[in-house]
Amino acid sequence: MSKKEWPLWEVFIRSKAGLNHKHVGSLRAADAEMAIDNARDVYTRRSEGISIWVVPSNQITASDPTEADALFEPANSKIYRHPTFYDVPDGISHM
Repeated sequence: MSKKEWPLWEVFIRSKAGLNHKHVGSLRAADAEMAIDNARDVYTRRSEGISIWVVPSNQITASDPTEADALFEPANSKIYRHPTFYDVPDGISHM
């Protein structure tokens, strides 16, 4: 990072109480306080948020999409997690 470039921050907004924060975008800011102020100005212009999270982009660790099969395969091998072999009693139409 050059001395003139601010770090990149990922912005998450909660639109209403009880809902999850959702990623809405990224921005550059000198520090966390500035990132929150800038996120408020950029992503909540019409009062659509009640909470803002900002996370430095370089602190996020993500799985490799090319390794998704190996990462998520174990869940598919546990058939008891999928209720496909249970008998549904008569009279129950929604389960």
